[in-house]
Amino acid sequence: MTPTGKQDKQTTTGAAQRLEPLVEQLLGGPLPVRVRMWDGSETGAADGPLVHVRSRRALRRLLWEPGELGLAEAYITGDVEVEGDLAEGLRAMRHAVRERGLRPPRPGVGDRLRAVGTALRLGAVGPRPPVPAARAGLHGVLHSKSRDRAAISHHYDLSNDFYALLLDETMAYSCGYWTSDAPGYEPVDAQHDKLELICRKLDLRPGARLLDIGCGWGSLTLYAAQRHAVRVTAVTLSREQAAHVRAQVAARNLEDLVEVRCCDYRDIGLAPGHEGGYDAVSTIEMGEHVGDAEYPAFTATLHAMVRPQGRVLVQQMSRGRNAPGGGAFIESYIAPDMHMRPLGETVALLEGAGLEVRDVEALREHYVRTVDAWRETLERKQKEFTDLVGEETVRVWRLYLAGGALVFEERGMGVDQILSVRPEETGTAGMPATRRGWYADPAAVPPARDGMTAGATG
Repeated sequence: MTPTGKQDKQTTTGAAQRLEPLVEQLLGGPLPVRVRMWDGSETGAADGPLVHVRSRRALRRLLWEPGELGLAEAYITGDVEVEGDLAEGLRAMRHAVRERGLRPPRPGVGDRLRAVGTALRLGAVGPRPPVPAARAGLHGVLHSKSRDRAAISHHYDLSNDFYALLLDETMAYSCGYWTSDAPGYEPVDAQHDKLELICRKLDLRPGARLLDIGCGWGSLTLYAAQRHAVRVTAVTLSREQAAHVRAQVAARNLEDLVEVRCCDYRDIGLAPGHEGGYDAVSTIEMGEHVGDAEYPAFTATLHAMVRPQGRVLVQQMSRGRNAPGGGAFIESYIAPDMHMRPLGETVALLEGAGLEVRDVEALREHYVRTVDAWRETLERKQKEFTDLVGEETVRVWRLYLAGGALVFEERGMGVDQILSVRPEETGTAGMPATRRGWYADPAAVPPARDGMTAGATG
């Protein structure tokens, strides 16, 4: 090994050695990883994660789609592989980039021509490779109702069987609330504790009326109805989710407490008998799909739907002040048209709609643990997932979960519970003097209705 930590160059110059000068120029420094090319040649950091470029097609993808998206698609299609645990590989790469202070310069025309010339000599120039089938292809006006429906369908209508395999029995596809490190404390317990915390923050009591906007597969809707005898109107744009929640409502004999509506949040309206507004409104990790220009109207809807002294809980992802948020891969394959903003801007928008923000609780570290649990399930049941949705989709989700956990770990993104109230015109809010009641023993909850467990899936 050389003093710089690189492997000695092979006596015969292979694809790796031909590509190395160009890559280091574009990176702004030495390679932070070890690269093995399709011809077996290697270069880069001997102690770094091994990235295997298995095909010339990977370079062709990067020529046509430079940057994050091209790299992601090369991984999704199997043209690039990361040896070992993907999350550890990504973490090591990010650490090496920080340690070495790599600052990629903005490539000029000359850099692009050199890249094409190198690719030509390596036999990597050719027509644009096919776009992976898992990539979203949305059309129409941004955040129109039809486009929003298509965006939601792309992610959440993958199949109920897929999410049932990935998630725990609550079918909660949102950040858990991890209250214990004790042996035997499972992801399902973190979801139960999250649902109970939300119910307490919203002061849900028997007979209260809850509007659950973006209800997902009904984890909060079913928990609030079954554990707290709350009357819930559950709203989702996903047909798959609506069908699942309706089936669970029937299986748990909750028809008198739960109404499921498959519609856009802009079409909710106050149901008959709710002219005075709901007692509480929840929206759990749905606000990211609303859009930047549309968010003021969304917060106005939250205000209009809740009665005076009623509470609104928004659990929502945020981005760091100088962080990009989802990025090209996430927005192309996971959550198209998603928009995140810094936490303070969301708080200001809620306040601007007439709600009074009373509590903000950051759950960033909780989300890392939540995503790690989903990722462990994906790896442990890889064959079942592959049989269900195919290898490319599994690789999309492996990259999504591994990269997502790392972004939250490094503060590029966060997730927060924001509790608001709609005060009376006199200023009366009806809020408790302290938070003490929210954090009592999470196990001290009412018995499930009809003796069924809150997590049962029927």
